[in-house]
Amino acid sequence: MPYKSLNEFISRLEKENELIRISEFVDPVLEITEVTDRISKSSGGGKALLFENTGTSFPVLINAFGSEKRIAMALGVKLLEDIPNKIDGLFKAVTTPKQSLWEKLRLLPLLKEASAWMPSFKARKGQCQEVVVKNPDLSLLPILKCWTYDGGRFVTLPMVHTIDLNNGSRNVGMYRMQIFSKNSTGMHWHRHKTGARHFEEYKKQGKRMPVVVTLGGDPSYTYAATAPLPDNLDEYLLAGFLRGKKVELVQCFTQPLAVPSDVDFVIEGYVDPSEPLVTEGPFGDHTGFYSLEDLYPAFHVTCITHRKDAVYPATIAGIPPQEDAYIAKATERIFLAPIRMVIAPEILDLNLPNEGVSHNIAILKIKKTYPGQAVKIASALWGAGQMMFCKAIVVVSNDVDIHSYDELIEVVDKNFNPTTDTYFSRGPLDVLDHAAHTAGFGGKLCIDATEKLPEEIVTDGLGIQHQQLYRLIHKSQFNGDVKAKITVLFDDVVDLSDIRTSVWILGNNIDISRDCEFKNGSLIIDATIKRKGVKGFNRPWPNAVCSSKETIESINEKWQRLGLGTLIVSPSLKYRQLQQDGEAAISQ
Repeated sequence: MPYKSLNEFISRLEKENELIRISEFVDPVLEITEVTDRISKSSGGGKALLFENTGTSFPVLINAFGSEKRIAMALGVKLLEDIPNKIDGLFKAVTTPKQSLWEKLRLLPLLKEASAWMPSFKARKGQCQEVVVKNPDLSLLPILKCWTYDGGRFVTLPMVHTIDLNNGSRNVGMYRMQIFSKNSTGMHWHRHKTGARHFEEYKKQGKRMPVVVTLGGDPSYTYAATAPLPDNLDEYLLAGFLRGKKVELVQCFTQPLAVPSDVDFVIEGYVDPSEPLVTEGPFGDHTGFYSLEDLYPAFHVTCITHRKDAVYPATIAGIPPQEDAYIAKATERIFLAPIRMVIAPEILDLNLPNEGVSHNIAILKIKKTYPGQAVKIASALWGAGQMMFCKAIVVVSNDVDIHSYDELIEVVDKNFNPTTDTYFSRGPLDVLDHAAHTAGFGGKLCIDATEKLPEEIVTDGLGIQHQQLYRLIHKSQFNGDVKAKITVLFDDVVDLSDIRTSVWILGNNIDISRDCEFKNGSLIIDATIKRKGVKGFNRPWPNAVCSSKETIESINEKWQRLGLGTLIVSPSLKYRQLQQDGEAAISQ
């Protein structure tokens, strides 16, 4: 169902007992993050939070997508599986051969339905333009500083609108924005993103690039801005499909771009490619580590408009699970159908574990019919959109529940031989990956744990008997004795009894091409910190993301006044041991 406004979605959350209103003042600088981190790591993702007293005229909505129920509500369905089922049905209806005139006529209502998803333009002003701030001042908004070593305040749920200079197609992406002044920010679009490609075209032609940022509105808009759509496919077409109603657009006042009429805030501006890039960051990112300072374009604000009843939507990144884990789960479910249709029809299921932070680990179940199929699937996904960033892919076959880790471990142990079923490659990595020798480029791993066909059975090395599938051990205690198929080495500060934390650190701290080796039939993986000079590594190494002692104590003191029930211990107390000396980057 479509929502007429973000406030309507808030009302729905409240009706479903999925929202907590907090009337006590909570500072957008560090404190909102600390409260949200405690709630979002609660069982099932906790509740959505509406901070009504932010020191500004606007409340902050956060963790709105932070559970399976709420992300489904945001996208207008009861269950996320309803969306891929609908996509599958549409695909079958369109592609199945039609023999009779009647069968062809039955498609007409479907065509009418699809036309209703196309965005439309209306000439009059929208609700998002009820209030016009002619002298734009970003300090009017309750913009968060999330973590101790962040470079400043960041807009964390922006929908960034740009236009392809060559063909006029629109892109809506989500790129964080660090506040530099009352009317300027950074624009953190990675080199792989469509916004960055648009920027390069403006730079080539020596033209100033119009950019408009929106916040809020129907939550399907926010999701669409995060979705891994093919280049030049309009995000508002996806939003129209999800909400079952077209998105109505209005013309901006100072830039030649159109935005949804019912969003909460519109920040109009431009990026000038002739200007030097500016230093942006650090930022406590969704990997659970800081992304460090780097150079990005500056965004200059020319106008701000908003609804009279505007709500400022935000999210926090950090050590998983956070709200983004549920957004990623929606993407996993929604885009499974297109992956099957376009890339690999033999894929039966896909799981992107929270601990893999969307791009470090993928688990696939396939319908296996020929030898080498697991490697073929991994290679296909490494060449497909944002799946190209995935470091490690585990492939199983047939009747396996890949969302049950106990069952998955049993199947991998049964079907995986390290010396014959491990495959390596190299390719693009997410810009946020901190472990590779070179930013954005490193090793890939495929573990073939499918049931083996006769052609795939190799006797060499199969005589080695391992006591278990995996062994986690502190590197300082490892004497070279191999007891498991996979042995993972960690720093002494890692609590190895916490499997989820160990997997999260493993995915972040390894470059497959550098940190994997074989010994006596076992795959040895080094998941320790790589300080400069170790194994030829010469990049800064980021710290884990945690709240400060002062912030934790401040929230402890006011917890009862927040109306959040029994005190929840700060997750940062658990993870502070992972922080090394230094600030956003550890001392080398």
